[in-house]
Amino acid sequence: MKNIPPNERKHSDFKEWFDEQMKDPEFKREYEKVRQENEPLRAILRARVEKGMTQAQIAKKMGTTQSSIARVESGKSHPTIPFMQRLAEALDMRLEIKFLPR
Repeated sequence: MKNIPPNERKHSDFKEWFDEQMKDPEFKREYEKVRQENEPLRAILRARVEKGMTQAQIAKKMGTTQSSIARVESGKSHPTIPFMQRLAEALDMRLEIKFLPR
């Protein structure tokens, strides 16, 4: 597959499109809402990957199934605080929940 130089592309660059969309206050508000909702999921995935563990390994340590970990990481399931505490323990980490000023 041949790479096309940016100046020869006939489609929009995602970053350019995204930057343009972020100028729209309604888009930006919705994007921030979704980003905040998904931050815990990204934190779970980041922690697991940093520890070099698979979903199956985490699940075994927690006494749950790999599919339950996959559902949480994909956002299809919303974990409870007790689940998050067990997950943190399986990752040899501690769970911290904060309320921060805007």
